[in-house]
Amino acid sequence: MCGIVGIVGQSPVNQRIYDALTVLQHRGQDAAGIMTVREGELFARKDAGLVRDVFQQRHMLQLAGNVGIGHVRYPTAGCDRADEAQPFYVNSPFGIGLGHNGNLTNAMQLTESLVRDDRRHLNTSSDSEVLLNVLASELQKRSGGKFAPQDIFAALENVFRRCRGGFAVVALVVGHGVVGFRDPNGIRPLVLGRRESPRGTEWMLASESVALDMLGFRLVRDVNPGEAVYVDQEARLHTHQCAPAARHTPCVFEYVYFARPDSIIDNISVHKARMRMGERLAEKVRRLRPDHDIDVVIPIPDTSRTSAMQMAAALGVKYREGFVKNRYIGRTFIMPGQEMREKSVRGKLNAIDLEFRGRNVLLVDDSIVRGTTSAQIIEMAREAGAAKVYFASAAPPVRYPNVYGIDMPVASELVAAGRSEDEVARIIGADWLIYQDLQDLIAACRHDNAQIEDFDTSCFSGEYVTGDVTADYLGRLVRERADDVKARRRDDPQAGRVIRAV
Repeated sequence: MCGIVGIVGQSPVNQRIYDALTVLQHRGQDAAGIMTVREGELFARKDAGLVRDVFQQRHMLQLAGNVGIGHVRYPTAGCDRADEAQPFYVNSPFGIGLGHNGNLTNAMQLTESLVRDDRRHLNTSSDSEVLLNVLASELQKRSGGKFAPQDIFAALENVFRRCRGGFAVVALVVGHGVVGFRDPNGIRPLVLGRRESPRGTEWMLASESVALDMLGFRLVRDVNPGEAVYVDQEARLHTHQCAPAARHTPCVFEYVYFARPDSIIDNISVHKARMRMGERLAEKVRRLRPDHDIDVVIPIPDTSRTSAMQMAAALGVKYREGFVKNRYIGRTFIMPGQEMREKSVRGKLNAIDLEFRGRNVLLVDDSIVRGTTSAQIIEMAREAGAAKVYFASAAPPVRYPNVYGIDMPVASELVAAGRSEDEVARIIGADWLIYQDLQDLIAACRHDNAQIEDFDTSCFSGEYVTGDVTADYLGRLVRERADDVKARRRDDPQAGRVIRAV
């Protein structure tokens, strides 16, 4: 999962892209990058680290121009090193920079065809570089003479024809403008915003509406599945349906965990969806244990607060903040390795003993993925004096790999894979464990005005909406993307490189 932004403005966009990336920082804390253009000259800065660390004043001053894109990286496939920070760039045709959120499921086949048929050179193992070169190759075929919006859309029709998976993209085409597009299932989010400035109309694309809000852009709409949006350098908007929209199935994990609660994605309020998750989970508690002995509901900050508050209200028990969070520690789930995740938990949270001592506590989290964080938090609750520790997950058991851009690709790393709820409870040390039912989660995320009936729930159901995920593909992911494999790549800075630094 990554965060992307693109702006075509009437004044310099460097500071606004920076501000948007800070708002999207929760989507990726591994690396950040900004690329701008002024009068045909390209400027770029990217590196590993948080937005605040990557960009200093001297970098910002060099990022000139009224058009630009930005990216915050979450480490998935081919994203283990600083030189793979985005946006990626190729200089032909025109000069193209690209930021990508998601994952291509046919990246290996595309790599082979790019090298063999398109005569493109790839310098990393990143599927984002693959996608960039597919786009560049298709634009190259149409770059003779006058280049019009229909040429861009014709090229993008072939990009959609060639690329499979979940993806949302912003691309900067030097001398032309910014392009944004979204996969035919709408798995990864992308929104379009507009702002009227004293100098004229400005347009913005972003992963979440909250980035538009903080910059004063009005949310126009979500980019449709299979649609491309092109804003030229004169801030004229062009749109085209480049691929037939498949079944619209946005990623349900956006609503469970990734997105900020103040975002609206596909016309669904993340905050209200999480409220409904808490209500549904409370109904299940009352159904399974009508005479429960829960004294207090305590959220595991921050994502589960909304669900926990609704659970407490529905169950008629106290809601208390029992953990103090160190806000200078990143989100443990999206850290690049299991060892880092485990080390960060106790540095991230500290228990308030008074809220636990002698009480039967229901801890509420958004989900349970690897289980190690949950186990450590339950241990902290017991050390703080809890009599009993119950654990509720606002999401169903995560039992299957996710292949569309979430870093949970290996089933052996998922605590619920092949295990019953009672077995998971024993592993994490809970006196009782309750998961959300999948149908209740889907119902909680639905909204009458959204016109979305279903979601990508592959990590819960094992059903992959793109229809091209095979057992062989999942097996290859185990070999390429398990935590121990990625750790070896990080330890070897030359691993996977085509050009070696000397």
